[in-house]
Amino acid sequence: MVRTRDPAVRTLLVERAAHLLRAREPVTLRSLVAGTGVSTMAVYTHFGGMDGVWRALRQEGFTRLAARFAAVTATDDPVRDLTALCAAYLGNALDHPDLYRVMFDADFDLEDLQAADDTLEHLVQAVRRGRAAGRFRAGTVPLDLATQSWVVGHGLVSLVGTGPLPREALAHGPVLLSALFTGAGDDPDRCRRSVALGWEGLG
Repeated sequence: MVRTRDPAVRTLLVERAAHLLRAREPVTLRSLVAGTGVSTMAVYTHFGGMDGVWRALRQEGFTRLAARFAAVTATDDPVRDLTALCAAYLGNALDHPDLYRVMFDADFDLEDLQAADDTLEHLVQAVRRGRAAGRFRAGTVPLDLATQSWVVGHGLVSLVGTGPLPREALAHGPVLLSALFTGAGDDPDRCRRSVALGWEGLG
């Protein structure tokens, strides 16, 4: 008999796995269903086993990041917008450190392999707009500058969210991004103003 998949049960198990990660408890078949009211068979029904759970967790991380990026409103200042996306990346990772740690675990494929590229594309488009507006040099490669921006955010998250530095270290973000963007051709004073505005979204 084919068991019916219930989206609510799938969500429940994903959230349960995220909770276990947050609590630094082992994520096993039994711990995953403990206290949920569902059987271990539900894990196989919805995920095909524990590997599927890890794939779903990775996917959930990118789904939440995509939603965070989508909430960043585009303005007529592409450098501000690029900074706001970097701040959104940081905010998402700090709000969901459990999922963030799993997002980049290459031991398990994503359910949707395009998800990671799609999130990076938000940054690429902002760089492309900045180049078109003359904020970045004509020879700027959007993917390269977008990747470098992502590296700044990823490094800060790794050191602050899951590492040794206090949250106050996030103040280095605008300095690093301003240096990166002026290196790509933006006017220093204008760049600092745009970055300051975009960084406000981090809160």
